Amino acid sequence: MRQLKTLFTACLVLLASATLSAQDIHFSQFYMSPLNLNPAMTGVMNCNIRLAANYRNQWASVLRSNSFRTYSVSYDQKIPAGRYDYFGIGGTFWGDRAGEADFATLTGKLSASYSKKMGGYRDKAHYLVVGAEGGVAQRSIDFLNLRWGTQHDGAGGFDPTAPSQEGDFNRDNFLFADLAAGLLWFTVFDQYSNFYVGGAFHHLNRANQSFVDPTSPAAQDGGFEEDLIYSRYTIHAGGEFRMNERVALVPGAIYMAQGPSFQLNAGTSFKFLLGNARDRQSFQIGIWGRIASELDQGFLTDAAILSTRFDFNDLSLGFSYDINISPLQPASNGQGSFEFGLVYKICGMQRRGVYCPEF
Repeated sequence: MRQLKTLFTACLVLLASATLSAQDIHFSQFYMSPLNLNPAMTGVMNCNIRLAANYRNQWASVLRSNSFRTYSVSYDQKIPAGRYDYFGIGGTFWGDRAGEADFATLTGKLSASYSKKMGGYRDKAHYLVVGAEGGVAQRSIDFLNLRWGTQHDGAGGFDPTAPSQEGDFNRDNFLFADLAAGLLWFTVFDQYSNFYVGGAFHHLNRANQSFVDPTSPAAQDGGFEEDLIYSRYTIHAGGEFRMNERVALVPGAIYMAQGPSFQLNAGTSFKFLLGNARDRQSFQIGIWGRIASELDQGFLTDAAILSTRFDFNDLSLGFSYDINISPLQPASNGQGSFEFGLVYKICGMQRRGVYCPEF
């Protein structure tokens, strides 16, 4: 019975890995990683400079030391353009590594945006933001640690010395360019309440992801086809709505579609203000849910997400934990992933024509 459970677990993990390896990274606390969410978020803040860092560890209960590990750091700033409009510039670096074969992606990007005031005044205004980003990414893998079907005897045995299909692939790492664009609309109702909605289009250029060198004889003879990365479409919305002097509701949602896969995160946090409003100190606790597509068709409820966040003046710390409720639950024992987020803002002398949403 234990062998059957182990085999079942391995199959689920391999299927999940095969699906996720071709997809992009994601954070449960997407609102604390604005530049990864949408290039139009660049520079949208109430301060002059923003530093953000995120770390996620997923499936450690199943894969142990070979779990999915994702990290990201970003920098962006706001530059006034006239009395009410402004530019945003920034940069992002993120990495992702998973599995015994160390399948990894490293990405460095630069982003820019322009925010145009469409109406209103500081305490109640509407803005349209357009953004774009471009950069370079590297994909790599260790073929020596892969297991091939030809190395299994069909009776549960495995022979690592048996012939493999490694020779079919002739590059274990490669670079490719990556482009994205996005739009954002936000409205502020007063100093403490706002709403935003945006959309982004990642992988505009659909780079080749194959580990077969396109200049090799095998590829040019037609033995292999290009493996173009799917473009990713993102729609997101959120805001903050003050319920009374001490409590605010902070809902949010994000929908991402990439090729045959999609994912929807939605939920809300309750924000409790501490001290005076000028102190900008608060505590949040929230519950979120994630729905994703299955391998073949349909969808599944993937995880329930518990989150908390502490805001102390210009520093924000966020923690979340995913409780796995998908068919992988028997193997994971309900354990999903831990995630940490940090945002630090440098305000200094500000020339603000409007209050922006807080991220």
